[in-house]
Amino acid sequence: MQEIQIHNSTFESYLTENEIDSSVQKIAVAINSEYQDRHVLFIAVLNGSFMFCSDLLKKITVSCAVSFVKMQSYEGQETTGKVSELIGLSEDLNGVDVVIVEDIVDTGNTLEKLYALLNDKSVNSIKTATLLYKPEAYKKNLPIDFVGIEIPNEFVLGYGLDYDGLGRNLSKIYKLKKH
Repeated sequence: MQEIQIHNSTFESYLTENEIDSSVQKIAVAINSEYQDRHVLFIAVLNGSFMFCSDLLKKITVSCAVSFVKMQSYEGQETTGKVSELIGLSEDLNGVDVVIVEDIVDTGNTLEKLYALLNDKSVNSIKTATLLYKPEAYKKNLPIDFVGIEIPNEFVLGYGLDYDGLGRNLSKIYKLKKH
């Protein structure tokens, strides 16, 4: 099992590129089916979702556009419990079908903040697509519509996910190694 060192922590290989690609394909098929003959606005949550969003959009066949929001809720390996909107939406979203693209859903705090922002903009519908979902950590009642892989409540990085800014460039996903 391959290990990497980031800051003072050791991470072990967790999800391969093939497992990730399979999950992205599964989500794309579901979205293409759900939104057949409709236009969708994908809203990618930066920074973490950039790789997932890019790969997902390459597999989307329905009419779509993409926009980005930048939210922050982590410091180091811990969630702060607070979500700050760093870069917001400028588009007119009245009557638009939106799919939020998340790299990972754990507590749901970021999702809750986004739903509130989007509902204030009179969108037609909101659905969520996430590559990774931590059901043990999820504390909200909002639906998670398109899930790639359910994972335990462990700290992961790679494929867009970071540890204090490092590791986003990794093509696989790694989990924190327990000592």
